[in-house]
Amino acid sequence: MSERAGQATAWVYRGIWSVLVEWFVVPREAPTLPVREPGELCAFRPAEGFLRYLKFWFWLALLAIDAVIIAAWIATFFIDWWIGLALAAPALAIAFVPDIIAYVAIHLRYDTTWYVMTERSLRIRRGIWVLNELTITFENVQNVRVEQGPVQRHFGIADVTIETAGAGGSADPHHRTKITNQAVIEGVADAASVRDRILQQLRKSKTAGLGDEDDRTPPARATWTRAHLELLREIRDAALALRKTG
Repeated sequence: MSERAGQATAWVYRGIWSVLVEWFVVPREAPTLPVREPGELCAFRPAEGFLRYLKFWFWLALLAIDAVIIAAWIATFFIDWWIGLALAAPALAIAFVPDIIAYVAIHLRYDTTWYVMTERSLRIRRGIWVLNELTITFENVQNVRVEQGPVQRHFGIADVTIETAGAGGSADPHHRTKITNQAVIEGVADAASVRDRILQQLRKSKTAGLGDEDDRTPPARATWTRAHLELLREIRDAALALRKTG
């Protein structure tokens, strides 16, 4: 694609983006999270390599699908020239109109994705038709890992997968079914640092309050005095007297 064609495509997309944002009332700014004082709120988006990554798979699928459509259209010329000529416009429309829609959808997916992180939680926002926001508290995180395939490696991006676990009920009260939920921070260039930051916050939340049991002073051992012994003797004598009278 030439530079002029790329600029024209970008100009068209900016126009479409502006219309859709106003139409669907999509927030232009990043989502927010409550921050404790002193605290820091970090908002970021996928790397530009993620957009190129999405386009790579888009063009790969595009070539395969469009090749089948164009081949089928060309085959109609061998059946009847006039049929092939009549199907030219519909075939081109079927081949290229969905491509334009998919191309715009890829950019919309990229431009509407936000990640916001504080010292206590993470919020992920995606979507334009349906706006999805997922909030994860670091206290509930069970595992954090970086995933990177060969194509992602080529574009310099990776995903950070965050697992939160709960317990599902069962007939046996002693048996709990582990339910794992996942949230994915897609297409970031500094996936390792994002993972390390989450793990750091996770360690802080896990260790907060620990040591309370160990730090508490053990109760003093009971000390028996002569007064205690005299009181016990009186109780014993009173009990014997009641027993005799009974």
